[in-house]
Amino acid sequence: MLSIARFFQLVLGGIVVGTMFAVWAGFDSRGFSYTTFVEHHQNAVLGLNILVPALASLAILLTFYIAYLQRAWRGQMVLLLVAAGCMIVAGLATRFGCQPINAIVDTWTSDAPPTDWEVLRAEWWHYHFVRMVAGTVGYSLIVFAVVRPQH
Repeated sequence: MLSIARFFQLVLGGIVVGTMFAVWAGFDSRGFSYTTFVEHHQNAVLGLNILVPALASLAILLTFYIAYLQRAWRGQMVLLLVAAGCMIVAGLATRFGCQPINAIVDTWTSDAPPTDWEVLRAEWWHYHFVRMVAGTVGYSLIVFAVVRPQH
């Protein structure tokens, strides 16, 4: 059972953190015009706003489950709990940082820019960077927990 849980933990976590990294590396919207920003952002939100948090939630639950299964190896359990904590920080940055801004941007039209649009774009980028770093650290700890030698 542990191997199956680890497999899905790695696959789901890889998809989630890979998506975060891809957005960071390929979607630096800070230089976009208003129209380009709105069109790209609304399209990305449409495809990712529900799916990625759902996959992340499953990865976090699997991490807690695996930590429980490995509770006899205290160091492993603690490592996995810290990893889950990092992934939760990424989720909180998404839920309370990025998603409220997503909801605002979803109401915009490409022909009527609000006066504060650049401020919101910068705030969204900040929260995305926070979640990407927290998610990457958490996923790295998960991978380390999988590949480290048994005690």
